[in-house]
Amino acid sequence: MIRARLYEPLSDGAVKCLACNHYCTIAPGHTGVCGVRKNLDGQLFSLVYDRVVAAAVDPIEKKPIFHFKPGSLSFSIAAPGCNFKCRFCQNADISQVRDRGEDPFSGRLAGKAMTPEAIVAKAVEQGCQSIAYTYTEPTVFFELVLDTAM
Repeated sequence: MIRARLYEPLSDGAVKCLACNHYCTIAPGHTGVCGVRKNLDGQLFSLVYDRVVAAAVDPIEKKPIFHFKPGSLSFSIAAPGCNFKCRFCQNADISQVRDRGEDPFSGRLAGKAMTPEAIVAKAVEQGCQSIAYTYTEPTVFFELVLDTAM
């Protein structure tokens, strides 16, 4: 868990999350629509900062950016949670944590703890030239994406 970067404190301990266009107003002790950004005592936290629930090596052609480094491999990762509710989501078991009231740190959603440095090291070890944040919506784990890119 890490303190979120994209939020504004509001009155009565509430916060306004700025990670996506829902701009959730979150009361203390609650999460936004994504289910993984939580207000703890007037501060917003990412509950899934280092929780990788899916990781795979994919050919870049499988991504919608297939013109980028054709013939290369991409390390695809995801953390739990999503701010969308797509009717036929292929990854609802890891994206729709808010619908089931699950703790993102329990069961399959606990994922594997991976620091940004470990993600980059794994991508390099697997011969990947890029990292794709996929399967769930990366805006809800923005802090992990940003720290991995840096």
